Amino acid sequence: MTVLRGLSALLLGFSFSFTAPILTALYYGEPLLPFLLPGVATACLSAATLLIVPRQGSVFLTRDSFAIVTLAWTLICVVGSIPFTLSNTEIGIVNAFFESASGFTTTGATIFSDVEILPKSILLWRSLTHWLGGMGIIVLAVAVLPILGVSGFRLMSAEAPGPDVEKLTPRISHTARVFWLIYFGFTVVETVLLMFGGMGLFDAVNHTFATLATGGFSTRNASIAAFESGYIEWVVTLFMFLSGVNFALYFRAITRRFDVIFANSELKAYMFLFLLAVGIVTASLLSSGQYEGVETALRHGAFQVATLMTSTGFATADYTLWPMLAQGILLLMLFIGGCVGSTSGGIKMMHVTVMIKTAAKQLRTLVYPRGVFTIRINKKPVDQAIVTAVSGFVFLYIVFVVISTIVVSSSGTDFTTALTASLACMGNIGPGFGGVGPTSNFAFFPDYVKLWLAAIMILGRLEIYTVLILFTPVFYRK
Repeated sequence: MTVLRGLSALLLGFSFSFTAPILTALYYGEPLLPFLLPGVATACLSAATLLIVPRQGSVFLTRDSFAIVTLAWTLICVVGSIPFTLSNTEIGIVNAFFESASGFTTTGATIFSDVEILPKSILLWRSLTHWLGGMGIIVLAVAVLPILGVSGFRLMSAEAPGPDVEKLTPRISHTARVFWLIYFGFTVVETVLLMFGGMGLFDAVNHTFATLATGGFSTRNASIAAFESGYIEWVVTLFMFLSGVNFALYFRAITRRFDVIFANSELKAYMFLFLLAVGIVTASLLSSGQYEGVETALRHGAFQVATLMTSTGFATADYTLWPMLAQGILLLMLFIGGCVGSTSGGIKMMHVTVMIKTAAKQLRTLVYPRGVFTIRINKKPVDQAIVTAVSGFVFLYIVFVVISTIVVSSSGTDFTTALTASLACMGNIGPGFGGVGPTSNFAFFPDYVKLWLAAIMILGRLEIYTVLILFTPVFYRK
């Protein structure tokens, strides 16, 4: 009963997200049914369930939280696919679910080859799924739905398991509101800056939603390259980079806790790796004669590094035609991802940092067997339980990438396409290499592959543990 009420509360709040595309459809004279039907149906069913099912306390058990989060994300992806099936896109149920899952998980992989023919309301819905999924639907619910009460921290922890959830304020609901206020503030600022660069309001809002959520859905077939503006590319690059930073650090900046920011190990690693990757890619582009002029090479290099490192998926160039050194660096960025507590995907910089420090500790232990060495993050010792959890996560991440590569390859796809499609979906990145490069899409895959890739998008978005625990016998023991 607790799980059912929790799901109903989340879906009731989610039903109001259809308001924006409904208003857009009204403005442009487009059909309302694709949004009215799922919105009204979800609201009525959820409200009826909350009225009928008795309340049994406001605190969820840990197992309830895992079930609610996993089922909520899955159901929201299903409901979110209805506008695609009811509109005149004629893409079919499987393709609609793939597009919806890609949107809410901020993956940005698409089955559309021509987005410019889509209705404006559908384009906005695609971008809105990014924006909602970016900060996390559960975080939004904790911020605005009092029915979740004190159980909010369990839900947020289940959505992002591990050492990733930080309470910035005494109440977790206040923390969730802080995150969303910062997120909304960035949304307003980027939208205004893009409009200064010549984008119309509609395009600016859509691309801002996709940028801050590190999603990558665009209103143009050529993505950001369609605007042919260096200014717009730099603005998007900046906000992609900012979106890859732990949002808790922005709260620290607002409260002038700069000592915490300067001591943050993950931020240092993130900035160092980003600058190093941009430098190597830019040098590779200049030495190969790919671009003339330092600014052009730097702009394209920084954009592509940012879009893959933060798992955004926008494109200003076909990087599959770049020198192999540049492609290798971009592939590495695709694997690593941004910071925990950000909207980006990938393994995450914190996890990589912990693994590197663990390996270094092991090497020191081999040299000095009697020595006592401590792993430190943010100048504080890391508990062994966290090291174990991170190690397990990285192992499972790699295992699922391997399994996914086999599944995708079974359709006759070449290895490069299968591997990078798996990495792109598991890491919520979008484009990969080979047949799923920045100028391609995922429409050519058979339905079973699309369903599998949609499933690992959700698995990657919830960082594996939350989903897998539902399939273990211990979860159902009383």
